[in-house]
Amino acid sequence: MITLFRLLARVPLPWMHRIGAGLGWLVYACSPTYRGRMKANAEAAGFTRAQYRPAIGAAGKMVAELPWLWLRPPGVSVLTRVRWFNEDVFEQALATGRGVILATPHVGSWEMIGQAIAERFAPEHGPLTVLYRPARKAWLADLTAGSRDRPGLKALPTTLAGVRGLMRVMRSGGYTGLLPDQVPPQGQGVWAPFFGRPAYTMTLLARLAQQTGAQVLMTWCERLPDARFVIHFEAVDAPALHDAGATPEAAATAMNETLMRLIERLPGQYLWGYGRYKRPRDEA
Repeated sequence: MITLFRLLARVPLPWMHRIGAGLGWLVYACSPTYRGRMKANAEAAGFTRAQYRPAIGAAGKMVAELPWLWLRPPGVSVLTRVRWFNEDVFEQALATGRGVILATPHVGSWEMIGQAIAERFAPEHGPLTVLYRPARKAWLADLTAGSRDRPGLKALPTTLAGVRGLMRVMRSGGYTGLLPDQVPPQGQGVWAPFFGRPAYTMTLLARLAQQTGAQVLMTWCERLPDARFVIHFEAVDAPALHDAGATPEAAATAMNETLMRLIERLPGQYLWGYGRYKRPRDEA
């Protein structure tokens, strides 16, 4: 499997996107479970088929671009395919020295964000620190290691020690990226509304912001034609995320409301097939 991924990593990214778009539609057509979940999630959120239809091919592109992102040859820069929007918002936040939390939801190419930011900003501002949970399957763990073992990235495990390490990074003015709409393990989140339905939502993001004073920026990587991307930064205006007196439910609701406003702008690039409303698993 790793050999196959290494070969695919050498295929031009525009070709992989074309293949991926086709695979996205193939899976949608052949898997009633996936198709039903995608339709149910998008339509329950109030979107028409015309609005979420582009997300079918986009999901395939997301998978197809992973070999290139994780295993591309050394020296091949992602920045040749990326442009930036509001990067001054990120730079100004870093300049305050209070730390920055990049909320990177399942919109567009969230895997591209870490790689591009590490390459573009780490030489001046230090590494982007991320938390990771090792894959259970050995071959997948080896593959995902390629996404972490890149210059400008610092990976910490999703353990108590890892979270404490992340707290130290944030208090020293560093920066991190978190997936705010990823379902956390049992005990690490609260139930909060997401498009009118209860969704188990992480509390770590708000805890980091409240305990360290870090600024929160909504950050997403929009896919453009011809395998191009634009990374957006937008300050999050949600006082509950920074209010130590706010309940975890209030902070999670504020984060979800911010995320919903973003998805309403880009419904065709959201990962509607993700099990956002599933029950959390028990953490071993």
